[in-house]
Amino acid sequence: MTAMSWQAVKCTRRDWLRSAAAATAGLAAATTRGFGAAVESEAFVPIRAITSGPRFHWFGYYDKLEFDPSNRYVLSNEVEFEHRTPTAADRIQVGMVDTQDGDKWIPLGKSDAWGWQQGCMLQWRPGTASEVLWNDREDGRFVCHILDVKTGAKRTLPRPVYSVSPDGKWAVTADFARIQAMRPGYGYQGIPDPCADQKSPQDSGIWRVNLETGDSQLIVSLDDVVKILHQGEDLRPHWNYFNHLLINPDGTRFIFLHRWRKEVDTPTGRSLGGFITRLFTANLDGSDLCVLDPSGHTSHFIWRDPQHVCAWTKPEGRKAAFYLFQDQTPHVEIVGDGVMAVNGHNTYVPVGEGTEWILNDTYPDRTRRQTPYLFHVPSGRRVELGHFYLPPEYQGEWRCDLHPRSSRDGRTVAIDSPHGGAGRQVWLLDIRQIVT
Repeated sequence: MTAMSWQAVKCTRRDWLRSAAAATAGLAAATTRGFGAAVESEAFVPIRAITSGPRFHWFGYYDKLEFDPSNRYVLSNEVEFEHRTPTAADRIQVGMVDTQDGDKWIPLGKSDAWGWQQGCMLQWRPGTASEVLWNDREDGRFVCHILDVKTGAKRTLPRPVYSVSPDGKWAVTADFARIQAMRPGYGYQGIPDPCADQKSPQDSGIWRVNLETGDSQLIVSLDDVVKILHQGEDLRPHWNYFNHLLINPDGTRFIFLHRWRKEVDTPTGRSLGGFITRLFTANLDGSDLCVLDPSGHTSHFIWRDPQHVCAWTKPEGRKAAFYLFQDQTPHVEIVGDGVMAVNGHNTYVPVGEGTEWILNDTYPDRTRRQTPYLFHVPSGRRVELGHFYLPPEYQGEWRCDLHPRSSRDGRTVAIDSPHGGAGRQVWLLDIRQIVT
């Protein structure tokens, strides 16, 4: 076995700058021109790319299991182009990287149902040692493949998945055709929204899927939810959809975002204007609905534990920030006040009790650098992991957010980034000296 070496990057900005000349080519190549001056990418922890060109690689969203239980194999999507909207004819490959065998790429399959921000929902199936699942499009419908990477056994479910329960037995899923119509880039191409002329259809919503049998049932419909007024407003005149589903750590409840736009160009299906959001929680059968954040501003979120949700939002009468909500209660408190001061993709690092460290990132600053960082909840301390340049051609739907993801042991962080000069690739950052 050949283990790839980490780049010897010190953990302070001053030491890193002194040693930058000695860094390996992957990081040195990240110095790029922007805004009339050289813009450097710099890392404050050991870092290495585990994928490389000529093809491009990324994982996508930040709340899925990218690392297998041993932390040896890391999942990734592979694509041959960048900088445009995918069409129904654009196919990606899915695979995994063996980080203990020279970062060898191991192909697993293909997908015709994907987007730049969330990929094809590629993830390890919880409760198994070697099963992987991802979404695809076959025979005019979206489906989900489940593959055992050791035995090669594969089966296909008649619905796609969005979020998987911690025991790996169930999933919840949304209407990807409608999402694509309402917010292009977050759904999938290739199948038109069958309810495109309806503002809150009864037949569109959230399904619960049995991952053993493939059986599914509609548990929350758009028609159900619009009957719940938003701050006294009737939502039936607006164009409604669901997005961003996530099951809690004990599999009893899940989050979903209910979003709506006031205008849609019905001849083209093109959404007009911005959307408004409220965050719901519900039991896994769709019962006991709770409007946890009615502000209209909910953005990224994560379950801290089965009863608490950390989300970026702007509650009524308060500033925009990260807040910790207690499910099914009005209790809410600010998190990282003045330290986690901008929106990002937040998760809790699975070390200790799993609540001590928050992993987060930023969008590009004025020099187009994105910053992954750790926030130590007990002390309020922020530890930046680096600054990574995002070239200006990465914007809008095909931008490349870092979307930091933790390994199962919490010692490694994966990011998607083009800062190395080879387009978007998957990079690993070693954080063990910080969190252990």
